[in-house]
Amino acid sequence: MTSGESFYDGIPVFRGFTSLMDPALYAPLPDDWSIGVADIVDSTKAIAAQRYKAVNMAGAAVIAAVTNALEGREFPFVFGGDGASFAVAPSDLTAAREALAATATWVREDLDLTMRVALVPVSAIRAQGLDVRVARFGPSANLSYAMFSGGGLAFADAAMKRGEFAVPEAPAGTQPDLSGLSCRFEVMPASRGLILSVLVMPARDADPHLFRKVIEDIIHLVERSPDGARPVPPQGPPLKWPPQGLDYEARTRRGGPLIARRATVLAYTLFVYLVMRFDLKVGGFVPNLYRRQVVENSDFRKYDDGLRMILDCTPELERALCDRLAAAAREGVVRYGLHPQDAAMMTCFTPSALRSDHVHFIDGARGGYASAATALKAMMA
Repeated sequence: MTSGESFYDGIPVFRGFTSLMDPALYAPLPDDWSIGVADIVDSTKAIAAQRYKAVNMAGAAVIAAVTNALEGREFPFVFGGDGASFAVAPSDLTAAREALAATATWVREDLDLTMRVALVPVSAIRAQGLDVRVARFGPSANLSYAMFSGGGLAFADAAMKRGEFAVPEAPAGTQPDLSGLSCRFEVMPASRGLILSVLVMPARDADPHLFRKVIEDIIHLVERSPDGARPVPPQGPPLKWPPQGLDYEARTRRGGPLIARRATVLAYTLFVYLVMRFDLKVGGFVPNLYRRQVVENSDFRKYDDGLRMILDCTPELERALCDRLAAAAREGVVRYGLHPQDAAMMTCFTPSALRSDHVHFIDGARGGYASAATALKAMMA
């Protein structure tokens, strides 16, 4: 299997989420690559304390820190709400390790949360009879992001939670490069009835063909909904000033006392608000084009050994999804968790507002993926 930075670049981008489960789209990671995993310890308690945005910022920070450490080179990653997973080549392993260690320190010191981080060799995963296969999904012409299959990410996550392959935190005061990470948009209320967080995993020893059929049925149900049940409004998310995420964005900045960073972000976000509010073209920045790209580049559905979606649902679609998943669970094919709420939220990674490949991570605004995972664990119990 080919190693090096060119592996991920060589995977063709597929369009159309209905093709998600086609195994021909997925290429095996090279044996000498590594899987990075991160999650928030006791995220359920943080969610209960309504610290939804802090949890999401921590998960997105992993992707921002590693991207910046790799100087913008593309690599496969997936945002999981209260954490993230990714894969890196051997040449990028040291940079990724340092970024993970620094992010864990920043999350503890600036967000008052505890983040576990680990790097798991793909060879160790394959030694367990599992695999890590990667596809590239293009939600728009601007952007692609990774899908994972083979069971390897789930193994890496479980190993991390057992304390294996751990990456120690960086020394106190170490801050990762989180340039481009922000959360300026307001929450997005449901327009069709409710926002539904969906997490579907294969049951133990499930027939892979039956599991594929269930996932395809779920996707087809969703695709029949207007705009594929996308939770981001067609005109883009609401934007107010000062933004709710002002303090979090200030904490992503490096250097100087926090009060000075807050003042800088306050001034800058006022400028951005006025540009967006009055549709002012500044240099090469066109507000309406950026809004359209935000909608198109929203990461509201993905696959990482299981299906994750944040949907703006009608009650009818919610019932149809519940019925199909409940039947599949009774047949021993899936484990699943659903969490209804009234709004979705967005955390943004925009390395440059003049480029079209900025990505916008979507989660439920009242618990999201973390609460869906709690419901899944309750089903297993």
